[in-house]
Amino acid sequence: MLNLSSLFYSPVDEVSLLTNIELHPVRKGNLAESKAEIRAWLKKYLPVALAANDEVKAAVTPRFFTQGSWAYKTLNAPAKKTQQADIDDGAYLPMSFVKESPRPSIASKVFFRAVEETLKPLVDMRDWRLDTSKATCVRVIIAADAHEDIPLYAIPDSEYVKLAEARNHRVAALDAMFAKSEQDVWEALPTQSVLLAHREDNWISSDPRPVKDWFVKAVLVHGEQLRRVVRYLKAFRDWQWESGGPASILLMAAAVECYETRDRRDDLALLDVVKQLPETLRRGVSNPVDLEESLTKRLGKEGVEDACVKFDLLAQYLGAAIHASEPTQACTWLQAMFGSRFPLLPERVKTESVKSTVQAAPVAAVASPLVGRSKAG
Repeated sequence: MLNLSSLFYSPVDEVSLLTNIELHPVRKGNLAESKAEIRAWLKKYLPVALAANDEVKAAVTPRFFTQGSWAYKTLNAPAKKTQQADIDDGAYLPMSFVKESPRPSIASKVFFRAVEETLKPLVDMRDWRLDTSKATCVRVIIAADAHEDIPLYAIPDSEYVKLAEARNHRVAALDAMFAKSEQDVWEALPTQSVLLAHREDNWISSDPRPVKDWFVKAVLVHGEQLRRVVRYLKAFRDWQWESGGPASILLMAAAVECYETRDRRDDLALLDVVKQLPETLRRGVSNPVDLEESLTKRLGKEGVEDACVKFDLLAQYLGAAIHASEPTQACTWLQAMFGSRFPLLPERVKTESVKSTVQAAPVAAVASPLVGRSKAG
């Protein structure tokens, strides 16, 4: 049996799939700087825009909290030119902002319009671009391969005051550091009564904190290997789908459900998950913090089946690679699944005589790798 784990992850910083999907420090720094610049601009000018609005006339300063893959530490570099790295930075206003309007629908529209109008001078000055097509956020395209999403929230006034008081002690440090530095004040957010502005549905109940808390706890229980497995799944998705495919939260939820720790064997840990994924997806995966919300439903039946076929193929290729007799062939098969970001370094592959519980894939399944081929999901 071949041990391919060091090509997925190496604790001594050798080239691996994990190092190859890391966002370059310069690009990551640019994202962080853009986030800080957008925050500072909105804090300075959004209150002015809201106060001047006849329907609201509420000069309130937004508070911000980073969420999504940046906060979960599962952010990958784009696999293809058509894809973008992103950062999600939620903007929060007090619930009284909503109640200042005659109707909640007016408040949501005012919030979106005020944020977009406030950002326009900055966007023009920095040669960025506003994308207003997303129903749940304001998107700022900051580069050909990167964007920032700004979901807009309303929270109870009492909680907003707590956020303001907590932030006053940390504002300089928070604006200068990455998401992990925001953990302390994140805990000040309420777990109930958080509303997300929606372009079509006005306001929907949505609190991003429970999902983050759930994943942080899952990593604490299972270890960092789980986070890496999620990143491998996302890397596979980004290579196999030009756009679309299973959402990151779906991959996270399914991975936690299927995961089993494999000491120093990321290849086997990933195989454990992908072998179970097709059945798991067909059965349906719920939001881990809201069991009534189906995450697979978003994909639709065709999307689910497409994902099942692709992940089944990954399980066959990975299983065959682990049982291959020739390391170069094993690497070639895995490059068919992950693209050139999977290292072609057969000299780093180890041979182990330990009896495996993993079954090799049928020869027919791996006879003709689909090198580099993918289609939009």
